[in-house]
Amino acid sequence: MSTFAISDLHGYPLEKFIALLDRVGFSGEDTLYVLGDVIDRNGDGGVGLLRYIMAQPNIEFLIGNHEDMLINCAYLFDEITDESLDRLSPMGMAYYDRWMRNGGGVTLESLKKLHREEPYAFRDLMQFLKDAPACGGDTVGGRDFLFVHGGLKDFSPEKKISDYTYFDVLWTRPKLSDEYFDDIITVFGHTPTLYYGDEYRGKVIKTRTWINIDAGAADGLPPALLRLDDLEVFYGE
Repeated sequence: MSTFAISDLHGYPLEKFIALLDRVGFSGEDTLYVLGDVIDRNGDGGVGLLRYIMAQPNIEFLIGNHEDMLINCAYLFDEITDESLDRLSPMGMAYYDRWMRNGGGVTLESLKKLHREEPYAFRDLMQFLKDAPACGGDTVGGRDFLFVHGGLKDFSPEKKISDYTYFDVLWTRPKLSDEYFDDIITVFGHTPTLYYGDEYRGKVIKTRTWINIDAGAADGLPPALLRLDDLEVFYGE
C-alpha cells in the first residue's frame, strides 16, 4: 500500500494520467492526493480528467486556485433571468476576465457542453468542487505531510492551519528560502518549478521543510507524481 501526490495537471490527457498510475502500479489499495488545478489551459480543460478523479474512491482531491476561479464564475451557467443578469456586476466580470486570462476558455467550453448534454453530471461536478477541501494531511512512512495547493502565506509555526485563508493556501508562491514546519513536510504545487530557474525546469524541488511538485504540465512538461513512502518521483510522458 503506497501513497502518492500530484498537482497542477491542467488538462493533462486522461489516458496519459492513467498510464502514469499504471506504470507505478497504482491500485485500489493505494491512495493518491491531487493538489488542485486539474482544470484549464490544455485539451478539454481537464473536465474528463476531473470526472475520472471524482469516480475514484482512493483519490483525494484538494481545490486549487483554478477550480476556485471556476466556482467564482458559476453564474455563467445560470439560466438567464433578471436575477442572473444582476450578477453580471463589475466584480462578476472581473472574476470572468481573470479566469479567461488564466486559461479557462477551454474548460468553459467543455463545461457548457456538459451542462447542455448531461446536466446532472455538471451539477455533481460543480458540487464536488465546492465541497473540496483546501488542506489535507497524512502520515506515511513515519513522516507527517501537509497538503495545500500553493503554500502557506506569512507562515508562522504558531499559526493554526485554520488561521490561513483560501487566498493564503491557494495563491501563495513561496521563495526557495522560505521554511515551514520542522516536523511536517508541506507538499504543494501552483508555482511551476521552472519559475525558480532553468535548472529546475520540469523537476520537483525538495527543500528541508517543503516539496513543490508542480513540474510544469501547464506549459506542456510532464507532470510529477511523488510517492510519499520514499519521496521517489515519477514523471509522466
